[in-house]
Amino acid sequence: MDIPNVLAPSQFSAGEGGGMRKNPTLICAPVMADSVDKMHLDVSKAKASGADLVEIRLDSLKTFNPSSHLPALINNRPLPLLFTYRPNWEGGMYEGDDNTRFHALRLAMELGADYIDIELKVANQFYDFIRGTAYDKTKVIVSSHNYQQTPSVEDLGDLAARIQATGADIVKIATTALEITDVARMFQIMVHSQVPFIGLVMGDRGLISRILCAKFGGYLTFGTLESGVVSAPGQPTLKDLLHLYNLRQVGPDTKVFGIIGKPVGHSKSPTLFNEAFKSLGINGVYVFLLVDDLAKFLSTYSSTDFVGFSVTIPHKEAAVTCCDEVDPVAKSIGAVNCIIRRPDGKLIGYNTDYVGAISAIEDGLRAKQNGSGTVVSPLAGKLFVVIGAGGAGKALAYGAKEKGARVVIANRTYERARELADLIGGDALALADLDNYHPEDGMILANTTSIGMQPKVDETPVSKHALKYYSLVFDAVYTPKMTRLLTEAEESGATVVTGLEMFLGQAYGQFEKYTGMPAPKQLFKKIMENY
Repeated sequence: MDIPNVLAPSQFSAGEGGGMRKNPTLICAPVMADSVDKMHLDVSKAKASGADLVEIRLDSLKTFNPSSHLPALINNRPLPLLFTYRPNWEGGMYEGDDNTRFHALRLAMELGADYIDIELKVANQFYDFIRGTAYDKTKVIVSSHNYQQTPSVEDLGDLAARIQATGADIVKIATTALEITDVARMFQIMVHSQVPFIGLVMGDRGLISRILCAKFGGYLTFGTLESGVVSAPGQPTLKDLLHLYNLRQVGPDTKVFGIIGKPVGHSKSPTLFNEAFKSLGINGVYVFLLVDDLAKFLSTYSSTDFVGFSVTIPHKEAAVTCCDEVDPVAKSIGAVNCIIRRPDGKLIGYNTDYVGAISAIEDGLRAKQNGSGTVVSPLAGKLFVVIGAGGAGKALAYGAKEKGARVVIANRTYERARELADLIGGDALALADLDNYHPEDGMILANTTSIGMQPKVDETPVSKHALKYYSLVFDAVYTPKMTRLLTEAEESGATVVTGLEMFLGQAYGQFEKYTGMPAPKQLFKKIMENY
């Protein structure tokens, strides 16, 4: 999908997060408190946190008396307010009749509310109801919510036209993402809309709709005051929009980068790259990309504005076949963890995993040997046991072999271990047999599986009694930084190398591929220290 730049790059007032705003997209904090007092507190909190406006969800109030509560909210408001009184048939909490709702919304308009939201299903009735009402301040948002799926581009276009025909000042369409490619259809409608348009795709697979709407001209996006307290599935926090994604700095010409995986929410790459982009003044944004079908994702988001992707489990091997060209090292490993889209649209695949992990392990061994500065790798001649035969396992096995180590692959299914061992010239064993495997002392162990990753932090791929035969243990998992495997290895006397070291190493390589600039290694280390 080639998405044209339709927003003229103009300057907006300076926003939260420094610098001039690059987009007019408003950040709205939804407030779903059960009392008006709590709503007042939340509105103040939203202002302090940098929101542009607040959505007041009247349907969340335990008791609601419009004639006293609405003036209390509207008078002396610190931020513009959007009033929504969502009925249960449109995903809200209000269970009464429409007339009561209409009365309350009309009163809000008479009192000078900045925005009100009314559902498409009853918009014509509502406009009849308010005919003759004097209101000049209020903009009317007419909304449609689809909690099942995201319709076709044609159907979305028809829906937008129907909403516009009601007389709406602002069109709002919220749909549900069954896969991340659904969001592209929303962007297409957004870019071509002639009226103010709010287009959001709900759910984890729709997250980019809430960030990249600032690139494609969306009128507003929602950011919650607290994580987990959402008014619709998949909403990010206000804090993340402003300080993780630097939303104010996202403009029509901002380049898009991201981490492709499933799952993907644990990744620290967005923190690392967005912080680095901000520090170095690079016009890019780095997002989470929860992808089910890699080939479909890459062909859907084919615009050259989608410049670079980090690839993680389970897509590293599929990435080899999805690229137009693959770096020879990545090809021999059979896994790609970094994809670059060149200006001509061609996709180039690289592997920066093995460099990151192997150099971190070498550094760990050198420190153990008091940094003997021989040219020969400290891995030469060592028995190197790799747990896992996926993309990361292949990368480590390949890298260790290249440094002169004798490689053994341990995997849950022996067949896959055997396959990889044959490929690189090593031995294989079933993971279940690893506990009793010790042909020699001073071996090296590298876990490349997700065993022990949050939330299953009490899991480990090998029992503690077996760890005394290893001089160094590495774990590619870096959430948590000290996994159970590493803690037990340290207790058993082994040197440990955390997945954070590998993470930083592969990130250096990716940054250089993304930007053509040398990686800011000290900055990266500093950012990850805070994490």
